[in-house]
Amino acid sequence: MNTATQTTAENPAQYAIQTKNLNLWYGTFQALFDVDLDIKNGIITSLIGPSGCGKSTFLRSVNRINERLGYVRIEGMINVLDHNIYDPDVEIVQVRKQVGMVFQRPNPLPISIRDNVLFGYNLHSQGKRTSRSEQDEIVEDALKTVLLWDKVKNRLGSKATELSLEEQQKLCIARLLPVKPSVLLMDEPCSALDPKGTEAVEELIWELRGKYTILIVTHNMAQARRASEECIFMLMGKVVEHTSTEDMFVTPEKQETADYIEGRYG
Repeated sequence: MNTATQTTAENPAQYAIQTKNLNLWYGTFQALFDVDLDIKNGIITSLIGPSGCGKSTFLRSVNRINERLGYVRIEGMINVLDHNIYDPDVEIVQVRKQVGMVFQRPNPLPISIRDNVLFGYNLHSQGKRTSRSEQDEIVEDALKTVLLWDKVKNRLGSKATELSLEEQQKLCIARLLPVKPSVLLMDEPCSALDPKGTEAVEELIWELRGKYTILIVTHNMAQARRASEECIFMLMGKVVEHTSTEDMFVTPEKQETADYIEGRYG
């Protein structure tokens, strides 16, 4: 990978995600227009805007999911921790290892809770043998991180699909952690959950703050305000405003932002 600056534990990248002149087309339809963003490392950033404004498209571009669609064309730059993820020498598997994705509906595999947690780890281990005790430690650490261990530690062999929706979503986050991603992308992670489940997942997101850079797409204005430190407002494929969450909701700079937050459209 080409690097813009040297990133080390002592000198971490200031920005986890940077885009420059990012444009994206689905066939002849342009979904993103000259998106320039600098998303800070180690914080929670929410991405808001009306349906169809490009939020999920942007999110899926950051871990190259959009490429699976043959009619998608992308121009511009996306850097993740100072690496251009669209450089020809960058492999998708390495991008997906560094950038984890959580979807709207929980998607646990129809296998045991334990095997779900280990699935990504085994996929990326490239034949490296891991002892049973090491695997047990990986499973316990991941489930403790997502605040699920105490609930499931005595039924790790049970099918993950038997868990509640809230527990399934937490498990899907736990499944990402053993491969040690730097960035977690969350696309409406609470949309399928009831208020109690939403509260639990929001609590988890705050627990993960600092350990990971989190970018969360949400239609829920209250959730964006509760669960993020910075906020990006998008409209018709363009970034309108990017500032601290408090400033976005209290003193937005752009009239379009104020109109959206106050419910005048979207």
